[in-house]
Amino acid sequence: MTAPVPLPGSRTGRDPARSIKPGPRQLPAEVVAATQRERLFDAIVHTVAAKGYASARVSDICTAAGVTRPAFYALFAGKEDAFLSTYRHGIGVLLRLMDEAYAQAPDWRAGARAALGVLLDVLASVPAFAAMAVVEIDAVGARARAERAELLGRFARFFAEAPRPGGPARPGELVSAVVGGVYATIYRYVDAGRVAELPALLPVLSYFMTAPFLGRDDAEAELTAPARPSAPTGAPCAERRESEDVA
Repeated sequence: MTAPVPLPGSRTGRDPARSIKPGPRQLPAEVVAATQRERLFDAIVHTVAAKGYASARVSDICTAAGVTRPAFYALFAGKEDAFLSTYRHGIGVLLRLMDEAYAQAPDWRAGARAALGVLLDVLASVPAFAAMAVVEIDAVGARARAERAELLGRFARFFAEAPRPGGPARPGELVSAVVGGVYATIYRYVDAGRVAELPALLPVLSYFMTAPFLGRDDAEAELTAPARPSAPTGAPCAERRESEDVA
């Protein structure tokens, strides 16, 4: 059975379960590199969340991961490359979790709410990843902003089955506006240190997300919909894809 992929930041970089013990039975080089990459992903998330991207040094990240600088530079070109690699990996895990929730729902409305609920729950359960991926990405530069724009475009997949809105609104522009509004609200809460409150936003954000497609009256039911089950206490993990690397 293939092991699931945890979200970066859900573990510490020096997690004892991933220690590489010296001895005569040495692990294959690719296994060592994959383990070091995983530890660095977690270390990058926690270091950037704690210090801010601008103040986080490669040496800080290496110390948090228990990995040497030569090993770091064997995997990444530098701090920006490491940040973006971690961001892409984490967003991939998050989107797969949202895809799974969406696919299990009986219709678009329930699927959109389920995917949004997973997004809010996962960010709340790993505050360091939320801080790194939502707020600190602003400090990284143009490449990171392009990555974020590409991510927001990928959220359109959750609106492919939405009812077509009436009036002059163009569906693509409407979806972009809705996604941007949801993201802006999440950003405001994460930036204010209110990550734990994100799941409580599900009713109002579900209303905001569905009203342009269902109409205000139908969407109002989202404001009184039953609460989601409590988020799992373990690390958020997505099923590994067959084509995915060990890390």
